[in-house]
Amino acid sequence: MLDPRIVEEQPDLVRASLERRHAGDDALASLDTIAALNQRRRDLITEASACRATRNELSPQIGRLMKAGQRDEADALKEQVREASERAKALEAEQAEVEAERDALINALPNLLDDRVPPGKGEEDNPELRRWGAPPAMDFEPKPHDELGVALGILDFEAAARMSGSRFSVLKGAGARLERALVSFFLDTHTRDHGYTETMVPYVVWRTAMEGTAQLPKFEADMFRLADPLNGQDAFLIPTAEVPVTNLHREEILEADQLPLAYAAFTPCFRAEAGSHGKDTRGLIRQHQFHKVELVRITTAETSDQQHEQLTQHAEACLQALGLHYRVVRLCGGDIGFGARHCYDLEVWLPGQSRFREISSCSNYGDFQARRMSLRYRPEGDPGSKKRPKPRLCHTINGSGLAVGRTLVAILENFQQADGSVIIPEALRPYMGGLDRIEPIH
Repeated sequence: MLDPRIVEEQPDLVRASLERRHAGDDALASLDTIAALNQRRRDLITEASACRATRNELSPQIGRLMKAGQRDEADALKEQVREASERAKALEAEQAEVEAERDALINALPNLLDDRVPPGKGEEDNPELRRWGAPPAMDFEPKPHDELGVALGILDFEAAARMSGSRFSVLKGAGARLERALVSFFLDTHTRDHGYTETMVPYVVWRTAMEGTAQLPKFEADMFRLADPLNGQDAFLIPTAEVPVTNLHREEILEADQLPLAYAAFTPCFRAEAGSHGKDTRGLIRQHQFHKVELVRITTAETSDQQHEQLTQHAEACLQALGLHYRVVRLCGGDIGFGARHCYDLEVWLPGQSRFREISSCSNYGDFQARRMSLRYRPEGDPGSKKRPKPRLCHTINGSGLAVGRTLVAILENFQQADGSVIIPEALRPYMGGLDRIEPIH
């Protein structure tokens, strides 16, 4: 959530960010509505204060008039006090309504963009920053992963469709083991080498948790909502571990020496993909259910950018260890996520598609999520002062480390051989019981 003071005091800054995002006329028009609501709020506060002042001024006079036997004058003042009190209450109630309407509009505004975010309308405008590795040399026509998986006997889309419909899959044998191996490899790498604390979190969360990380209200159509409330509250299947992990410290005040906090979590992820009709209908790229290892860092404003770079490097390290060719792009204003102020996408090369595909988005949210969930820290104070500093909002950073299904896709396509077999990357072989190759079924 944006700071309401910035929206009120620097509307041109917010408008410029919306225009860079190509946010549309409705979002821009909401700024005018917010400005009008803020003015109405100020008017209501001024009038209510005047009513309370009138009440406070007249109330002491009533007792003096009663003692002096001036009952008629006292009754007249009582009526004025009653009217002023009722008017103040009515104004306060209207103020609450105006603030709720204003806050709902502010809640629907995306994060302010970092100055480094380039102009552009879509993914074709994202500038490439760097590449690692090179595409594999193949003297044959590479196959897409879905064909490979079926030929290897490790992917079954038909069985999944019979029980769940499209955009689901079944992994079998070496495919299922490869998925599990990737999860273990990612978690071991991030906990052993990068200092993350592994967590296991709920897969069902309340609406408030989804609102805290800005999945709601913007993306409700893409979420799987439970038909019945959970403990009396609206609940959803998580779209990413980012939601429960970032909410671990909601409504807490952390101490400065606790930061940065770094968490890694493996979870299934559930997305309705309501806006993706006709996109990636084949294979594992865009599924309703998939697995991901998520990285989350909670830090201060001063170290936010450095922590963002570090998390991105940690995700890159996994691709490098697997020997997968990839590139890093900076998302432009028209392609960046709703809550992110600055984002890198890691895109892995897929020979079967002859293109790079996103395998991790590493986003810096600034204090956007922290304000929604009241996640704060207390800075270190002056050792010679007894007065403790006021709490400040944390900054939150997250990214996939990595998307498991898409990594499996990349392995199948990049390490396929002319005879239809697939070589297992050396880093994964200890997790595969020493298996170094998946052979096609005959």
